[in-house]
Amino acid sequence: MTLPRFDYARPTRLEQALDILHGAAGQVKILAGGTDLVVSLQQKLFTPKVVLDIKGLRALCGISFDAERGLRLGALTTIAQVAASFRIARDFPVLARAASLVAGPNQRSMATVGGNLCLDTRCYWYNQSYFWRTACQFCLKKDGEICHVAPGGKRCWAVYSGDLAPALLTLGASVHLVSRGGERVVPLQAFYINEGRERFHLRSDELLMEVGVPAAMAGYAGSYQKFRLRGSVDYPLAGAAVAASLQGDGMVRDVRLAITAVNPAPQLIPGVAEVLRGQRPNEDLMGQVVEQALRIARPLKTSASTPEYRRHMLGWLVKQGLQAVLGGDRHA
Repeated sequence: MTLPRFDYARPTRLEQALDILHGAAGQVKILAGGTDLVVSLQQKLFTPKVVLDIKGLRALCGISFDAERGLRLGALTTIAQVAASFRIARDFPVLARAASLVAGPNQRSMATVGGNLCLDTRCYWYNQSYFWRTACQFCLKKDGEICHVAPGGKRCWAVYSGDLAPALLTLGASVHLVSRGGERVVPLQAFYINEGRERFHLRSDELLMEVGVPAAMAGYAGSYQKFRLRGSVDYPLAGAAVAASLQGDGMVRDVRLAITAVNPAPQLIPGVAEVLRGQRPNEDLMGQVVEQALRIARPLKTSASTPEYRRHMLGWLVKQGLQAVLGGDRHA
């Protein structure tokens, strides 16, 4: 579990970081909080030529909000800062709740928004030591030719297990990417690829600089529900985020649902608003939404828990989230 050999760079200006990303031809791993990357390096899941430490780029830090641009989260903003923000807790409670449930307090104080969104996908057959993976002849995601989860196919089913992404998906977030060639803004929903190896649309010369949430989403009620083996530290084995806007009479104006840890990418569930908009929620309507989420979810044997139990728990989490938000609890 020692680290591989690599060159270490810690630029203090954004231009320097982009030059390194451009010049190292995809052989760079970006270090922000390091809570996920360092373990992966020890397991020899990555053997980069350069580790690029971006913690010195102060332009990527901070939380801001204005009525035109909405909420802006710098990629190096820590999860703890998001969880502690009064403005986020008041106006974007689904995001505050998700941040408060990431790992444990030590990890939250180091882990960053950008790092959490760009987590590597996880699988029981992949997130192991090099010695362990050698005994299994490796896997499709790293060094092997067989997916041990679905041996008959050529698709990697490793799951995305971040907590912030589903919350931000319900808020219509976008990511601001920058390279030496310019900048682009990508909706978060289009950023992810539902395949365990490809993961997301981020070129090797690009850096995730900032996350944006439209101002119109301020004030949406929100809930994030999470299933994990232990009450702290562990990644989710299933997660559901709900954000909703209600009319004064309790009728649903808008509602959005996203799930995590049961697919290679976080998923915004389509058709939820169409089921509930203009309705006063009841058991039947919420049951329809649960069924829609379960049709999208693909929990397979990628973790210590069984796929059947994760699927059951996801349905329960979706229902709990809907009841918490549509019942008027803004901070569930």
